[in-house]
Amino acid sequence: MIFTGTKIYAWSREDTLKQSGEYGGAVTTLLKYALENSFVDGVLNVHQGMDIYDATVELIESPEKICSSSGSLHCGTLLISKVVKEVLDKTNHKKLAVVVKGCDLMSLIEMEKRGVIDLNKTLLIGLNCGGTITPKTAIDMIENKFGIEHSSVVNEKISKGHFLVFTKNGETHSLPIDELEDEGYGRRTNCRRCSYKIPRSADLACGNWGVIGEMAGKSTFIEVCSHLGATLVSNAIRDDVIETADVPKKGIEIREKIEQSMISLSSKWRNENLATLSSNTWGIIEKETNRCIKCYACIDRCPVCFKIKEEIKENTTMVPNGEVPPNPMFHIKRFSHISDSCVNCGQCEELCPMDIPLSLFSHSIRIELDATYNPKLGKPPYKN
Repeated sequence: MIFTGTKIYAWSREDTLKQSGEYGGAVTTLLKYALENSFVDGVLNVHQGMDIYDATVELIESPEKICSSSGSLHCGTLLISKVVKEVLDKTNHKKLAVVVKGCDLMSLIEMEKRGVIDLNKTLLIGLNCGGTITPKTAIDMIENKFGIEHSSVVNEKISKGHFLVFTKNGETHSLPIDELEDEGYGRRTNCRRCSYKIPRSADLACGNWGVIGEMAGKSTFIEVCSHLGATLVSNAIRDDVIETADVPKKGIEIREKIEQSMISLSSKWRNENLATLSSNTWGIIEKETNRCIKCYACIDRCPVCFKIKEEIKENTTMVPNGEVPPNPMFHIKRFSHISDSCVNCGQCEELCPMDIPLSLFSHSIRIELDATYNPKLGKPPYKN
């Protein structure tokens, strides 16, 4: 029997999905099964566009098209949470299956707290995440560090502390993530600081961490995290669309060890990043935000910035209209608005045309609050 808390290895019984999906195609198979059996009306997923550096969002409503959604994408840095709201609003609130990483999930939870989304209308498939890389950084890294043309790369992977790239002619190149990041390449800075690696607030938490022995590379480690997740997996087993095996004790231990290693690495990066602010936080913020051109990109794509854009646009004594750079109160008001709920997704920083380290500032405020009060990101229950 499958219950909340069950941990299993799983893989597809359908050869096409087993080959097109990663690690035995279990996630792809469960998404297809959910569509075929009316668990959901659509699947929303980030997938590859023109190349591995182009992340796009696709709404799939036909089970036959599920194969196009398979595979991971580390060089695309979309946040899917606001897209989920837009799709639910425009499709008469259909129930959606959504594949999420940690920051996607945390931002969806924060959006539900604000009453802008109902997560009971979703099936959330969480994927273990060690971080993503901006397209520009990935291209520079591949050409400068790996010494190959970026357009020749057809796939990439982060595994066992290494970044691997696979080329059209069948070559595989690999370098340690630590080495790349020490030289200014590698994952986004907000990803390095992130400590939410296994998204257990989803219905299922899936990945390859802890898959060992003959199952390595051929199956997915699934942790069942909700009643809905348990029902989906139980029915898929009953209807013979996935095959499963018990996870050996050593596999569970290795998964826990990987997770703790990733969390320790995030602590290292937090300490290093925050040390740059410790002596003069607000002075540094004022200096950096002096480049602001008031384009509102930091607000438009923030998953927790709601009901503030028009307020900031209004002409007030603290933030007059037409001033560029704006009065520092422009940013102080925004930081205070999200101070209890910044999920460190990095969208504000990534989309800033002036390269202001906004994510570092808002995350540092959030970290300080969590050190004083009860941390809650990624933890609250949200499903019936």
